[in-house]
Amino acid sequence: MPDITLTTVVLLCIAACAAGWIDAVVGGGGLLLLPALLLGLPHIPAAQVLGTNKAVAIVGTSGAAVTYARRAPVKVGTAVRIGLMALAGSMTGAFFAAGISSDVLRPVIMVVLLAVAAFVLLRPSFGTAAAGDGTDRRVVTRARTVTAIVLVGGGIGLYDGLFGPGTGTFLVLALTAVLHLDLVTASATAKIVNVCTNAGALVMFAVQGTVLWQLAALMAVFNLAGGLAGARMALSRGTGFVRGVLLVVVFSLVAKLGFDQFSG
Repeated sequence: MPDITLTTVVLLCIAACAAGWIDAVVGGGGLLLLPALLLGLPHIPAAQVLGTNKAVAIVGTSGAAVTYARRAPVKVGTAVRIGLMALAGSMTGAFFAAGISSDVLRPVIMVVLLAVAAFVLLRPSFGTAAAGDGTDRRVVTRARTVTAIVLVGGGIGLYDGLFGPGTGTFLVLALTAVLHLDLVTASATAKIVNVCTNAGALVMFAVQGTVLWQLAALMAVFNLAGGLAGARMALSRGTGFVRGVLLVVVFSLVAKLGFDQFSG
């Protein structure tokens, strides 16, 4: 492991905990964790930063997925099928990620955030009702399920392996739109899918030797704690809480990255 100061390690662990909480509630913990790693490890190749990010994130995501699966009305079979397609996509993306530089990653994160913010703003009622719950009469057809498996799983999985930040948020938004899920159920489903995408990408990064395992193991403990706390809070407080956190997270990160972009 490269020489890292104790202060940097502490700050990265705090960021990992916060990212785990955010990821469990609305997805997108990587939008905090990846920039934190990029800032804390400025001289580390981007591929190692991405690999370490995956090794940390998979632990918190797995903990949140188990918590959701036990208490939320998630269709585990559908989630697993989407996840397997996402795994293939993430492995493909991770294979090409070794050639990505940090200079490319930062503006990509900015664009991702702006796109998410615009979507949420334009759809104020998005994710407030689920198909079949008595308030939404839309039917989830077989075609929609196949679309979720192929496009949501494969497409977002590819993105996750290639870049990563915002994958959980994109999954929540896509699953809500395609399968008419409420935000809590979409978050639960997304966590199961996200475990698969993280696993596929992590395998590829591990094979390439681009994971800082010691640092990742320490950060993963904090990420797991944040993930478990976030999942329990989302389940107890419901869709309104999830939507509120989503908006706060997106706008806070857009504001910060926008300031960094234009002040530099």
